[in-house]
Amino acid sequence: MSRQRTDWVAVRGVVGKDLRAVRRSKSVVIPMLAVPVLLMIVLPAVIGLSARATEGVGVDRLLTSIPGDLAEPILSLPEREQLIVLVNGYLLAPLFLIVPLMVSAVLAADAFAGEKERKTLESLLHSPIRARDLFVAKFLTAFLPAVAVSWLGFVAFAIVTNTIAWPVMHRMFVPTKLWMVMILWVAPAVATLGLSVMVRVSARTSTSQEANQLGGAVILPLIFLAVGQSTGLLLVDTPVAIAIGAVIWAVALVLLRGGVKRFTRDALVAQV
Repeated sequence: MSRQRTDWVAVRGVVGKDLRAVRRSKSVVIPMLAVPVLLMIVLPAVIGLSARATEGVGVDRLLTSIPGDLAEPILSLPEREQLIVLVNGYLLAPLFLIVPLMVSAVLAADAFAGEKERKTLESLLHSPIRARDLFVAKFLTAFLPAVAVSWLGFVAFAIVTNTIAWPVMHRMFVPTKLWMVMILWVAPAVATLGLSVMVRVSARTSTSQEANQLGGAVILPLIFLAVGQSTGLLLVDTPVAIAIGAVIWAVALVLLRGGVKRFTRDALVAQV
């Protein structure tokens, strides 16, 4: 039997309906936008200004403790540029993997649990959309805004960072090739990894609060892992960064495929 194709008309209908519901929900919109603004605009501005004020401080001792030649891109810079590049170019990197995880988790928690709270899940389950297409729609409802917020936030970060650093650098130093790999390749993979878990959690809980609490136990380790690895990701070679992103994509897609297989209308009906 040939595999049925995705009904993109039905998927777009569900995605549009869900995004309209998200816009009307302050409890979803406020954390989804406020946290990225704080992490990607306010905090980089404050730290960047502090680093610029202490631009004469050398960071050789800190950088020489990094194994191998990972610190060479920074050590090769003039001393007055090293601190601000280290802080704004590398140490703030964890913020960009937190944002897609956080935004996707908030939206995914609302995917099915929100439908149950709004008493709209039953009518959705009686619609002609197939279970697989419904899963895809709920995934895209969280994935697309998470990636959009991450990319727009990075543009704002780059503008703030380059503006603040201009008196020292006299050039744009963000983004680099590795930053582009991280934002365009790794960040969507991280969002997919978090969503592959959170959509399934939301389908098994009754309220968005319960989904957030249960999903947090799963998402928090991913956030800690992202924070621990993202700075190092910007110090490796570009092919290595691409390979790391490919591994994350592979794990995320395997989990996502398993979620699609286990996702049935009967399981959702039992939760109504």
